[in-house]
Amino acid sequence: MKLPAPSPLFEHWSLSPERVFLNHGSFGATPRVVQQAQARLRAELEDEPVRFFVERHWGEMDRARAALASFVRCRPDDLALIPNASIGVATVLANLRLSPGDEILINAHEYPACQNAVRHAGAKAGARVTLADVPFPIRDPAQVVDAYLRARTPRTRLALVSHVTSPTGLVLPVEQVVPALQEHGVDVLVDGAHAPGMVASLDLGTLRPAYYTANCHKWICSPKGSAMLYVRDDRREGFRPLALSNNAEKPRADRSVFHTEFDYVGTQDYTGVYCIADALEAVPRISADWPVHMARNRALCLEARAMLCRAWGVEPPAPESMIGSIATIILPAHDPDRRARLAARPTRYHDALQDALLGRHGIQVPVWGLGGGTDRFLRISAQAYNSAAQYEYLAHAVREELAREREL
Repeated sequence: MKLPAPSPLFEHWSLSPERVFLNHGSFGATPRVVQQAQARLRAELEDEPVRFFVERHWGEMDRARAALASFVRCRPDDLALIPNASIGVATVLANLRLSPGDEILINAHEYPACQNAVRHAGAKAGARVTLADVPFPIRDPAQVVDAYLRARTPRTRLALVSHVTSPTGLVLPVEQVVPALQEHGVDVLVDGAHAPGMVASLDLGTLRPAYYTANCHKWICSPKGSAMLYVRDDRREGFRPLALSNNAEKPRADRSVFHTEFDYVGTQDYTGVYCIADALEAVPRISADWPVHMARNRALCLEARAMLCRAWGVEPPAPESMIGSIATIILPAHDPDRRARLAARPTRYHDALQDALLGRHGIQVPVWGLGGGTDRFLRISAQAYNSAAQYEYLAHAVREELAREREL
């Protein structure tokens, strides 16, 4: 098959030229220059592991934290560096002192792993998990604020809200949701897995949620296993990681207890975290200054979404103001009987349509449903290595596969 050309910037990534990769949002992709920086650090680590962990590790963590704090606009003291946002959510839940009858408020757009963690924590403590009814399709971001405020009760202890929803690709109005809930005494944990490197307005020093966790390996493009957890200063005393290493309860003159415990939780490969600073420097050299880079990605995403909706004869399910660099489109529907047959097909992914797009067309793009409904969603990502031609190719491929499905 002849694949469309990616962006000229594609050469800076290691992605296969035999794929049309439209799924940066799932795991990110790391530029070659950042991979090389990580390889150098790994080589130094393996050259003398003891010396590296004793002498070098702590300074590399501080370097990464300082660069990241400047990027998300908060103090380095506020940030712990962790492997991923799911661990960030689990860590916050483990530090809560929930009582029977307490409530944790979420919505159906939250990442499944985070929903699982909330349900597990609730069941363990006898707390209830309640749902804010955030619609999809959605007309206005004010509906998100209204949904959370309507669902809040005097027993709500914590609200989990994504900054950018994973399944539906919505940029939620956390700047309104967080203060609205905190005025009622509800702590807010923002799952910002997709936000750094996508949402230009991210400013933790102004937002000041109780907690904010985010991946850096997605839109900042650092190596896999690099993420952050913001803990507001008035929630930091006694806040501890899921695992306590030999450094726990051993004060260090050069850092707080918070950083002493989170910066080393045992032997693991921390080089992905170290390279957050390298990625923050590399992306502007490859593409453009961060504000311009993010704006370009968003413009490409909006252009692609509009074209795909026209090609498939569907309406955009959310206003442009709620779109960043990922966008979810509701696919044309089949009749219920056919949909049930299609849903029963074996798949390595969420839906056999994704297998078909990959196997017959070389396109990597996610297809899924939400909350047991009958709609199928396709989510595109837009990164500097993508081109408009790749989405046009996707439009034709999906039309072909939908026609094939109508014959099944």
